[in-house]
Amino acid sequence: MADKRDYYEVLGVHRNAAEAEIKKAFRKMAVQHHPDKNPGDKEAEENFKELSEAYEVLSDPQKRAQYDQFGHAGLSGSGFSGGGFGAGSPFGDIFGDIFGDIFGGGGRQRSRGKRGDDLQYSMQISFEEAAAGTEKQIEVPYAKRCGTCSGSGAKAGTEPKTCPTCKGAGQVRFQQGFFSVSKTCGQCNGEGRIIESPCPDCRGTGSVRDHKTLTVKVPAGVETGIRLKLSGEGGQGKGGGNGDLYVYIEVKEHSIFRRDGNDVICEIPISFTQAALGCEIAVPTLEGRVSMKIPEGVQTGRIFRLRSKGIVSLQGYGKGDQLVVLKVETPTNLSSRQRELLEEFAQLSGEDVNPHHKNFFDKVKEMFS
Repeated sequence: MADKRDYYEVLGVHRNAAEAEIKKAFRKMAVQHHPDKNPGDKEAEENFKELSEAYEVLSDPQKRAQYDQFGHAGLSGSGFSGGGFGAGSPFGDIFGDIFGDIFGGGGRQRSRGKRGDDLQYSMQISFEEAAAGTEKQIEVPYAKRCGTCSGSGAKAGTEPKTCPTCKGAGQVRFQQGFFSVSKTCGQCNGEGRIIESPCPDCRGTGSVRDHKTLTVKVPAGVETGIRLKLSGEGGQGKGGGNGDLYVYIEVKEHSIFRRDGNDVICEIPISFTQAALGCEIAVPTLEGRVSMKIPEGVQTGRIFRLRSKGIVSLQGYGKGDQLVVLKVETPTNLSSRQRELLEEFAQLSGEDVNPHHKNFFDKVKEMFS
């Protein structure tokens, strides 16, 4: 035993270290040297065995007292396993507690409480409802606790029996190399019990399908893809609480409005003469119609901004604008008289009244000169 290192030195703690400090040190170093993280590394395996042996002694008050007084010799004949991690080892529960997440479950019996399922619901709302906010009534199917068996899954007059394989633990342990691991019991699927006489209404599941009506408050400013959470409105659990309901928003397209961030874009057609002479038009907004003056000689694509006529920010600060995009329509299906007037207009105007036309062709001339 003289060749063994001091256990306190192995874990890197002082001799007066508290139990929590010893556990923390072991957890940190064991994860670093764990064989799963160092496959095929014999040195890491030996280090892990040494760490485990040191922790087994220093985490046990009686063994630690013996070790403090007599050193390694004081552990002879005390039942010390020297790093054995079988199911009967006192180190097994400690090992399972610390490394349970690595191997799919700890060594302690888990509660049979099970949280209910989360549910999803897709809700369509109009463009106006998304902008202003709304309340909607929805009907949601869900799984609720069976009233016949009170959620046990067993037929009236009977009870679930403890699983003979895992003895109610929901897990079985087996030896893998020099340590033991746990996995979900295959006979009871981790429930720890077996239902021999299922309830006729829920067929042993402990839950039945039902519907419920809920009111969903949709805040102003939502858009497609936003998810609203209704806590506890999902499926009913078996002693582990209810799941949640997630409502996914889909905003229907509008016939004249479209959204760009918190701004609303509206394209408005005006006639050739309105664009040339100027006019006053009624512009639709989410808050009703407003009057807007169009200056003479306006070109197609010109954008006018109506301040604070857009959509409120979902975060609760500020409001977007409405952008009015003008589309000048070229007249079609001209009468003979209209054609004559336009031809006369063309002869009289020349290029002086067509600034964009003149500028474009001046650039073309420069390009090829």
